[in-house]
Amino acid sequence: MAANKYLPHVLVLPEDDADRQLANGFLLDQSLSARKIQILEEAGGWRRVLELFETDHVVQMGSWPTRFMVLLIDFDGHESRLAQARSRIPSDLVDRVFILGSLTDPEDLTRSLGRSFEEIGKALAEDCREDADRLWGHELLRHNVSELNRLRQSVRPFLFPTV
Repeated sequence: MAANKYLPHVLVLPEDDADRQLANGFLLDQSLSARKIQILEEAGGWRRVLELFETDHVVQMGSWPTRFMVLLIDFDGHESRLAQARSRIPSDLVDRVFILGSLTDPEDLTRSLGRSFEEIGKALAEDCREDADRLWGHELLRHNVSELNRLRQSVRPFLFPTV
């Protein structure tokens, strides 16, 4: 379902199918205002996420000032990837673009937790809604803390309006 571009909304650009499934799980939270978030097709690699963001979304974000973006990537064991990705975000969009992902890959997260991608995504949404870190505090996710805090502050009021 497409988000209403005239109202505050979030677009999620996942790296791959596993990340897309995590994002789809996030949509399962009953308190989420689902018409304010849209999961895009997977990009096919973390570098491709950044390329698509630059070529397809930067200009659109300039036209839609209430649009936020989550770039959902695998860090493949490289925490420095956050800095690499941030360097590709134009300075006027830094407050509306967030880079999140598993420290290694989402498959490691499912093995570690013994849960499906969608179950994990739903639990991550619950943590966001409740401003908790039960799952976000996991060793493969806790590197997201700075981006997550910014994201919560920016989008939680309209994604979870009943909280």
